[in-house]
Amino acid sequence: MMNGHAHTRVDTGFQVMVKPVGPVCNLSCTYCFYRYKQDLLPPAHDWNMSIETLEIFVRQYLERQPPGHPVQFVWQGGEPCLRGIDFFSQAVTFQQRYRTSGQEISNALQTNTTLITDEWARFLHAEDFLVGVSIDGPQAIHDHYRKDAHAQGSFDRVMSGLDFLKTRGVRVNAMTCVTDVSEHEPRALYTFLKEHFDFIQFIPIVEEKTFRKEAPFLKKSRKWERKSPKSRSDLVTPWSVSPGGYGTFLSSVFDAWVRQDVGTISVQVFEETLAHWLSMPGGLCIFSPTCGRALVMEHNGDVYSCDHFVYQPYRLGNIREKRLEELADHPAQVRFGRDKLLRLPSQCRKCEYGALCAGGCPKHRILRTPSGERELNYLCEAYRAFFSFSEPAMRFMARELSEGRPPSGIMDHLRRAKR
Repeated sequence: MMNGHAHTRVDTGFQVMVKPVGPVCNLSCTYCFYRYKQDLLPPAHDWNMSIETLEIFVRQYLERQPPGHPVQFVWQGGEPCLRGIDFFSQAVTFQQRYRTSGQEISNALQTNTTLITDEWARFLHAEDFLVGVSIDGPQAIHDHYRKDAHAQGSFDRVMSGLDFLKTRGVRVNAMTCVTDVSEHEPRALYTFLKEHFDFIQFIPIVEEKTFRKEAPFLKKSRKWERKSPKSRSDLVTPWSVSPGGYGTFLSSVFDAWVRQDVGTISVQVFEETLAHWLSMPGGLCIFSPTCGRALVMEHNGDVYSCDHFVYQPYRLGNIREKRLEELADHPAQVRFGRDKLLRLPSQCRKCEYGALCAGGCPKHRILRTPSGERELNYLCEAYRAFFSFSEPAMRFMARELSEGRPPSGIMDHLRRAKR
């Protein structure tokens, strides 16, 4: 997304994930790293974003985007539906008021769907929102960690909200966290998801044990004791996915997808990997050489470098004090994005899959290499396993596309190979 050179004004657009109610949520998922931000963010009597802040954001966000550049508004939480339909209706009104000629505006809402009613579904369909549904699989897997404040599972309520959305024709995607539990059930999880969604995003859960209190990766004096992800009990939380488990999970799901569902089911990590084999730019920041163009704005207008870096050292400012474009192009933010590449271990630079992985998410770069270098990705083993396993099929699909044929030809190819 960004180059690694000296700071200049960026000509491409940037994206801001907006938190209308900050970290507030009606669920209490075990693995959620964000609800603890209530202890780190400035004290608030009311976590609701004001209409004034909303208007400032919409106006500045649209003004800064390049002419003719598609503009997507991304609303997340916590649980953004807690802010109510009227808030989002007002957002759409502001979007139409401040849009310039030729701007294509879209909205994406990430929700656990437990608050979705028919009224919500009607609104989201009328305004053509894309809805990302937080769902971790069939009930036994989903309810293991995704509980409410009373320790009750949320699956039935999620499915009820999903039914409202699908009945009204709202476009939906699955946003599925992969944990220590679900890593063992790749086929069952994938079979369930594709019955309800045609686009799936997998999010590996990796959290260090101290994540609730501070950002351990900010400590300059931090002791980097881990050299291998194989022994992880005192490094990450129990619900974190294991590197080996995540690699097996991705490979197993890919094996099912590539034999049955190419062209009908979209799995983000697979499509991003195929884009790289085609030498095309991808849209997934974790696999980009640099980052820094996906910011996050809290309910009070504070802007931070990234959703995973909402800590004071990464606060860029407030849109009431500085224009959004100044914050997006701030030298500290450019440095943040460039450091992803500059701090990449030499092992990663020499890796045969380095161009595919690009070091992964900076948040996950918590290990040492065997030679002692810092910032090896915790999921390195997983990505190497998946890229190696998928390479033959990826090369075949890339060749098909480059020669003007659909990648779905891989399914017939694999069926013939079994004869």
